[in-house]
Amino acid sequence: MSILTQYFNTKHNTAPFSQIKIEDYVPAFQEGITLAKSEIDAIVNNPETPTFENTILAMEYSGEILDRLSSIFFNLNSAETNDEMQKIAQEVSPLLAEFGNDITLNAELFAKIKAVYNQKESLGLNPEQTTLLDKKYKSFSRNGANLAEDKKDRLREIDKELSKLKLQFEQNILAETNAFELHLTNESDLAGLPEGTIEAARLLAKSQEKEGWIFTLDHPSYLPFLTYADNRELRKKMAIAFGARSFQNNEFDNQENVLKIAKLRFERANLLGYKTHAHFVLEERMAESPEKVFSFLNDLLAKAKPAAQKEFAELTTFATTLDGIEQLEKWDGAYYSEKLKQQLFNLDDEKLKPYFQLEKVLDGAFTVANKLFGLTFTEVFDIDKYHEEVTTYEVRDAENNLVSIFYADFFPRKGKRNGAWMTSFKSQYVKDGVNERPHISNVCNFTKPTETKPSLLTFNEATTLFHEFGHGLHGMLANTTYPSLSGTSVYWDFVELPSQIMENWCYEPEALALFANHYETGEIIPIEYVQKIKESASFQEGLATLRQLSFGLLDMAWHGQDPTNITDLKAFETEQFANTQLYPDVKENAMSTAFSHIFQGGYSSGYYSYKWAEVLDADAFEFFQEKGIFNEEVAKKFKDNVLSKGGTEHPMILYKRFRGQEPKPEALLKRAGLL
Repeated sequence: MSILTQYFNTKHNTAPFSQIKIEDYVPAFQEGITLAKSEIDAIVNNPETPTFENTILAMEYSGEILDRLSSIFFNLNSAETNDEMQKIAQEVSPLLAEFGNDITLNAELFAKIKAVYNQKESLGLNPEQTTLLDKKYKSFSRNGANLAEDKKDRLREIDKELSKLKLQFEQNILAETNAFELHLTNESDLAGLPEGTIEAARLLAKSQEKEGWIFTLDHPSYLPFLTYADNRELRKKMAIAFGARSFQNNEFDNQENVLKIAKLRFERANLLGYKTHAHFVLEERMAESPEKVFSFLNDLLAKAKPAAQKEFAELTTFATTLDGIEQLEKWDGAYYSEKLKQQLFNLDDEKLKPYFQLEKVLDGAFTVANKLFGLTFTEVFDIDKYHEEVTTYEVRDAENNLVSIFYADFFPRKGKRNGAWMTSFKSQYVKDGVNERPHISNVCNFTKPTETKPSLLTFNEATTLFHEFGHGLHGMLANTTYPSLSGTSVYWDFVELPSQIMENWCYEPEALALFANHYETGEIIPIEYVQKIKESASFQEGLATLRQLSFGLLDMAWHGQDPTNITDLKAFETEQFANTQLYPDVKENAMSTAFSHIFQGGYSSGYYSYKWAEVLDADAFEFFQEKGIFNEEVAKKFKDNVLSKGGTEHPMILYKRFRGQEPKPEALLKRAGLL
């Protein structure tokens, strides 16, 4: 037996990272799958009448070893990977996918689940048990278990075809992104660009043994160029190249792929008995239906559009006064917005960074959690970790009970992917009367300390830390019976509420006083800086909202209706953007051919979720503001009804229990300065 497939004889059953060898993984996965299969077989072959206990509960606790192993391996593959790990990931991913299909398409297993499901009214189940039964049944029915054999075969064909198309879609964008570069040799063309951006471009040119500077369509190169380069013609060249990716009628063109993906998704939804792909997806979201999403987006649009038009007019006037620009184009927006922002607020990251030392910001998050939820975080040194830079904490409640283990991993390194995320190495659940506590991790990429300076965060990074910590609290405070309903296992458009609400404390003087001290003098951040942070937070929020809404509406246009008659991608898009367009159209550009979120990632019919969760978090935080941002009664309601409940009941039921009413968009509009 591998070390990875047995109970870890460690403190709090934490993962024994230092004892795991890379060659342990593949045999452990094989063993884990075999064990899980035998547990499923035992359920299928049980001669007794199917019951909630012998079928639904038995399934819920099956594959426990495989789940734990998967979370350890795939978490490390994101945070501490290497070539060997990536090879193993490619080897085991298809095995896990196949194992998943073997379960959902197992007709005998489904028959047993269906037998229990059909008598659910008479079983006397509590809300959490009912949710579990529904979820187990739907995981089969929504993946074709009820279909006739010929339709099951067609479903498999569609799924196969879609997985290939999505892969091709992404490969084409990557090829187009890599194919373009802007090679400059004249130093005057660099006017306005930050030192770091110029330096990176020089190193890139040098690595290709070329003179001068090379800029690319990768975000760290592209965004600063559009924001700061004074040369308008060059900004135009970059912007058009970016917007034309996979829309150039060449071998990397995605127009056909987009049409095929939209049409296959529609066919798949019809096969499963749904009107459109959006109807299929939204059944398992808070929004519930395309009609509700359209009305949500259009309602926000009606309120945001006048503000966006006003901001666009102000920006045009500013550009005209500054440089005689009569008509703002897409390649002018970021450039003049940045100039206007500096003029209005005179606030930049360099001024703020000394007040946001990483250790103090983290302590600030801990203090906020202590004031709200009575948690204490104590660093411990006797728990194994996967890298020396990781810090480990025991989290305890006011009665000194263990709540969670918390891993914090904050610096970039080779082998760690970009970005910031929360994850767990072990879920919370109750089994045999024992409340198993979770092991939660936050992973970020902040600037490392140097010989002369500690790690200092930009204000944006400080809010990122609080955001991921909010997801962390959702995991740490989990208190449910079943692992599949625990912590962040909630609807897609609800999961960002705990994370986004935590960001609000970064804007409050009362909270900033706890951690925003100058790293050299200890002085608390000046109140005028706090005012400017608050004021600049809603700068051009109308334009930003309009942009987000245009993406959400485009997503719904592709997926919320029958796409079979769409033949011209650009004409279709132009029609969809008519109501949200402020800048002149660029004929060489299309959005959909590079809209990875919806055609390759998991956001099809879900792009609205970003705005949806913002409405929830603004409305929820308004409740805190009414009673005091550290009010214990409101905090207890939030903990008891949202943070601890996971996915045990419908999120709107949980939200109303916390708030006493459904969320209203007014709080978001007020915060965004749109009212």
